[in-house]
Amino acid sequence: MSIAPQLRNLNIDLPACPSTLVKLSLLMADEECSVDQLAALIETDMALSSAVVRTVNSALFGLLKRVETVHEGIRYLGMAQVAGLTYEIGLRGAFPPSPLLQSIWDRAGVRGLAMGRIARQLDVDPWLAHTTGLFAESGRAVLYAHDRQRYAELESTHDDEALVCAAEIEAFGVSHSALGAALCQSWGLSRDVADSVRARPNAPSQWVQERETVRKLLTIGAAVDALLLNAAQASDPHAVWQSLEPLAHQVGLHFQAFQLATMRVCERLNLTHNEG
Repeated sequence: MSIAPQLRNLNIDLPACPSTLVKLSLLMADEECSVDQLAALIETDMALSSAVVRTVNSALFGLLKRVETVHEGIRYLGMAQVAGLTYEIGLRGAFPPSPLLQSIWDRAGVRGLAMGRIARQLDVDPWLAHTTGLFAESGRAVLYAHDRQRYAELESTHDDEALVCAAEIEAFGVSHSALGAALCQSWGLSRDVADSVRARPNAPSQWVQERETVRKLLTIGAAVDALLLNAAQASDPHAVWQSLEPLAHQVGLHFQAFQLATMRVCERLNLTHNEG
């Protein structure tokens, strides 16, 4: 997929996608991809495969038996979840370590995991959901890496996502959502993921312009952001569900199933974080 010409003219670099992840993206797009193929690909990169095994053995997953190989991890967690974790590790590694970025990656990891698990229970592609959650704020990381001080100052003056985007366009000529979508494209992710990342700051009333899959991903992401990543909103779940119910109906998600799946996943992830 081509990057928008106006982004090419900006002096803002997108980090290159590691070759293993380029191949991983192609493999996950193949409906006949097998566990053996996925494990073999990840294990060609020793640093990546050891990081995946270490992550799978963390308290976040609460496995009763320690896994020793990527193949075992896939057997316990499934292909989409392990592929998503591999992408998360690669994405973190593509940027210089920084306390400013750490909070972005922490949210990305939780959001991606939650979205993938919820999607799996709703007949939505869990790989699309996991990577959408993972890359949702990736454009912020690009802007941090481009001009850390100026972006930190800009972000600290705005709480609302739409206002942040407007300020980014004024300061840098591009919003983090547009940069995140471009990063998704350059890293070989699907158009559905790129469009979900691009449309995320828009008001739900504007989501009607998007394809159904994108709208489902946006709705799942909105639920995770509100109930798992925003303490103020999470304190009033009834209000959150009141706003989400019409969106769920509009995009063809069975509301009760969506609500139950989201509450289960958020409760489980909240529990493991508190234990950690």
